[in-house]
Amino acid sequence: MSSVTIALGSLVLMLVFIYAGMHVSITLGLLSFIGVWLIRDDAGIAANLLAQAVSDSIASHIFGVVPLFVLTGFLVAYADVGKDAFEVANQAFRRIRGGLGVATVAANAVFAAITGISIASAAVFTRVAVPQMLRFGYEPKFAVGVVAGSSVLGMLIPPSLLMILYGFLSDQSVGDLFTAGIVPGLLLAVAYALVIVAMAYLRPGMVYRDAVPQAVDDGELMPLGEMVKKIVPIVVLIGSILGGIYTGLFTATEAGAVGALVALVIAVMRRKLTLRSFWGVLTETGHVTVSVSFLIICANIYTRMLAMSGTPQAMLEWMSAAGFGVVAFLVIYVLIVVLLGTIIDSASILLIVLPLMLPLAVQFDLNLIWFGVVTVVAVEIGLLTPPFGLSIYVIKSTLGKTLDISLGEIFRGTAPFTLTMLAVLALLMAFPQISLVLLK
Repeated sequence: MSSVTIALGSLVLMLVFIYAGMHVSITLGLLSFIGVWLIRDDAGIAANLLAQAVSDSIASHIFGVVPLFVLTGFLVAYADVGKDAFEVANQAFRRIRGGLGVATVAANAVFAAITGISIASAAVFTRVAVPQMLRFGYEPKFAVGVVAGSSVLGMLIPPSLLMILYGFLSDQSVGDLFTAGIVPGLLLAVAYALVIVAMAYLRPGMVYRDAVPQAVDDGELMPLGEMVKKIVPIVVLIGSILGGIYTGLFTATEAGAVGALVALVIAVMRRKLTLRSFWGVLTETGHVTVSVSFLIICANIYTRMLAMSGTPQAMLEWMSAAGFGVVAFLVIYVLIVVLLGTIIDSASILLIVLPLMLPLAVQFDLNLIWFGVVTVVAVEIGLLTPPFGLSIYVIKSTLGKTLDISLGEIFRGTAPFTLTMLAVLALLMAFPQISLVLLK
C-alpha cells in the first residue's frame, strides 16, 4: 500500500469516524498515529512524532492570544456591551423600514470587533434583539434569521478566533489577517443591511407579520447623554484591542491582554461581575482554550503525517495533469469547505482541510492572507447551513420556551443571508484586492 493511499484512506475514515460521533481531535490524532505507523512500518516513530508535536505545536507565546480573546468575549457578554450596541444602533436606524434588522446587523458588527466569536454573538443577540423585533411586529422567522446571519460577522471582523487559528496553521501574521478581514467584514455587513431594507420594501410579508407594516419602528428617543454613556465603553474596547495592533504599539497577543483587562474593568465598574460569575468566566475560558489547543496539537500531527506521505505534492501533480488551474482549485476548495460545514464546526474544518490544501495554495502562488479571508467566509457559511448549522442550534437553545419556532423555520429564515454570504464570497474570490487593500 502506497503512502498516498494511506493518507487518502485516512481522509475517508476521518469522515466516517466524525459521522459516528468521535471527537475531531481524537480522530485526527488516532489516524495520524496509525498513518505514520503504516507509512514507516514502525510504531516507535509514530509515538515519537506524537510526543514531538505535542511539545512543538503550542509552545510559542503567541498562542496566549487564544485564551485572552476568549476571556475578553465572555467578559464583554457579562458587561452587557452587546445590549448597549444594539440599543444605540436601534436609535440610529429607527426611521428606516426594517430598521431593527439593520440595527441588529450593525450591533453585531460592533460586537464582532470586540469578541471575535460568532457563537457568543448568536447567544447575546438572541436574547437582546429577537424580543424587540417580535414586539414591533416582525416575522419570527425573519427575526431569528437576522441574528443567525449577522452572528457570522464575529469570525470575519477582527479580532477573529478563526483568523487566529488560520494564522497559526498557515504561519501568517495574525495582525495582517485582522487587517485583511476589515473591508470584507464591513462589505458583508452592508450587504446584509441592503438585503434587509430591500426585503422590507419589496417583500414586506417576509419581514413583518402584517403585510402592510408600520412606516417606522417607533420607540422612545434615547437622551444624548445616555447614548454617549453606552458608546464610550464600546469605543474604548475597540480602540484598545485594534488600535494598538494597527498602530504597531503592541502585538496581537498583547492586544488580547489589554482587551481582557479593559473588559474586566468595564464589567466591574458596571457591577455586572461577582466573584462567583468571574470564576465561571475563567472556567469557561479554560474549557474553550483547552479544546482549541488540543485541536491545534492534533491538526499539527495530521499535517506532519500528510507531509510524510507526499499527498499534497501528489494532488498537485494530479490537478496539473487534469488541466485544473487556480480557478478550478478554488472552486473545489470552497465546495469542500462549505460541504464540511454542514456536518462539523468551523475550527475543525480548518484543521482538517488546511494541512492538505495550504501546500497546494502555495504551489499555485496564491496570497495566503487573501486565501485566509476566503477560507473564513466559506467556513462561516457552514454555521448557517443544515444539518449542523451551529449558530442555528445556539439560537434555538437560547430561545428556550420564549418562542415556539422549529429548527427548519430558523434555517429558512437564514436562507437570504446565506445566499448573501455566497454572493460576497464570490466577489472576494473574483477581486482579491478587496481583502488586501488595507495592507498596501
